[in-house]
Amino acid sequence: MLTLEGLDIRQDDFRLQADFAIPAGSIVAVIGPSGAGKSTLLNVIAGFFAPVSGHVIWEGRDLTGLPPAQRPVAMLFQDNNLFPHLTVAQNLGLGIRPDLRLSTEDQARVAQALIRVGLEGMDARKPATLSGGQQGRVALARVLVQRRPLILLDEPFAALGPALKSGMLDLVAELAAETGATLLMVSHDPADARRIAPLTVLVADGQAMAPQSTATLLDNPPAALAAYLGG
Repeated sequence: MLTLEGLDIRQDDFRLQADFAIPAGSIVAVIGPSGAGKSTLLNVIAGFFAPVSGHVIWEGRDLTGLPPAQRPVAMLFQDNNLFPHLTVAQNLGLGIRPDLRLSTEDQARVAQALIRVGLEGMDARKPATLSGGQQGRVALARVLVQRRPLILLDEPFAALGPALKSGMLDLVAELAAETGATLLMVSHDPADARRIAPLTVLVADGQAMAPQSTATLLDNPPAALAAYLGG
């Protein structure tokens, strides 16, 4: 279980509070108006930004003071964060060992991850030679090889076309189900939440609210969400 216990997040005049728990193995969308703090919330969970007070707890372990590398978290960003001078296989290998000194078993993990995301045989390619969708699959495969129980997605597929994005979302959901990972996904598109996330955290008016049924929330949105969605 992921527990955000009395989190108080501040930066200049920005403030966000969160106090709720998410059951292990859940797929949860994080939605809300632009600038409300959705990405900031994920960055606090990942350890890239420190709260003023409160705790991030995973399975009873307090992660709050730990650096990102020591947290059981894999994060996928909007720009995929692929290194252009490295091959596809090397970009994946960074998820296992930053020095890229991979064992035979590590190399097998990389190869298996590429197969799983439909990129078998592309291990020697550079990111610039891949399509946007293929680059997204490489980034997703790097998350897969890390074998972390908590996966955070910060709109990594926002730039993709509708059909390709839907395929990537379905693949993410399949991988989360296979591994039993807990998944939090920031999205500006409520259709993304409806597609793969039974639960949704609404971030609005300085508050990240406890997860609730995605269908219920989107069918009867509160005022802040209705205004954002144009309802």
